[in-house]
Amino acid sequence: MPPKETRLLRVGVLGCGPIAQAAHFESCTKARNAELYGICDVADDLRDRMAATHAPKRSFSDYDAMLADPELEAVIIATSDAFHVPAALRALQAGKHVLCEKPLAVSVEEAESLRSAVQSTGLTLQVGHMKRFDAGLQAAKAFVDGPMGQMVALKAWYCDNTHRYAMTDAVQPLIVTSKNARKPSENPKADLDRYYMLAHGSHLVDTARYFGGEITAVDARLSNRAGIRCWFVDVEFANGVLGHLDLTVAVRMDWHEGFQIYGEQGSILGKTYNPWYYKSSDVDIFHESDGATHRVLGSDGHFYRRQVEGFAETILHGVPQYGADLEDGIASVRAMVAIAQSARTRQPVRLADVAGAL
Repeated sequence: MPPKETRLLRVGVLGCGPIAQAAHFESCTKARNAELYGICDVADDLRDRMAATHAPKRSFSDYDAMLADPELEAVIIATSDAFHVPAALRALQAGKHVLCEKPLAVSVEEAESLRSAVQSTGLTLQVGHMKRFDAGLQAAKAFVDGPMGQMVALKAWYCDNTHRYAMTDAVQPLIVTSKNARKPSENPKADLDRYYMLAHGSHLVDTARYFGGEITAVDARLSNRAGIRCWFVDVEFANGVLGHLDLTVAVRMDWHEGFQIYGEQGSILGKTYNPWYYKSSDVDIFHESDGATHRVLGSDGHFYRRQVEGFAETILHGVPQYGADLEDGIASVRAMVAIAQSARTRQPVRLADVAGAL
């Protein structure tokens, strides 16, 4: 890891659950321009164990107490989806910058409720679409925005697999749980259509928007056969690009994620790996100008750490935000709600007409 800079963003992590343990604690301790200043969780046993493991400066059982600490500058919200918006609002009102895990919210109105707080405070709110910090995807984005010329079509797929826990258990740290952990009032997995869309569809939608821009309409179909849920979604982009998205859970094969982009002066084929391998996507970029394919190595595949570093650069040095911002988070939620509505009605849905939750 690169050496620590002199000025470090002092970050507190709300929630000591799986995503904090697997990603955010380590990212803050390894980031060149941030530090793990505080952790917060109501479960004393879990919090104490995480404090002993990751050595934050402060440990809190009460979120308001953490927010009241004048040394704290920013929070990472690593809680269940239902708690994202209330926790983000409290942080903004306390004058703290926010990096919120995806999805930003579980309804369009809830996501949009953050807009006035961000605008009035002038604070940074970034959404945890960490794939934007994958060096392979960044190379593809640079080609899309430059030499490729006009984009014609985009296909993207995100297919979780039946072997993902055997794969992730082998590479993740041991995830510690507590019976005292705070849980949402409703079990998020009680409705698997909704759960899979929020957990996995949020990545797929953001990847499509990262490359293709604003999504204006969707036409979705959902199949549930043999215990496999498959969404095929035709997408209309504001710039006229044709799009097709495939979200399937769970395929009987290896993790299967990637994208294809066809453009005026070239094309792109990307293969993305299970995120816990911390391996940058293999992205082959074909340039019509020289008739050759180029691939960036992307040796630094710790996109969760790179996400924290990008967040800190914006706050500390005024670097333009290149992670997903508030409007990206709102648009992602709106697109997922539109896909769910289209799948239920078997009719195309325009995003401008969408309201409510999945």
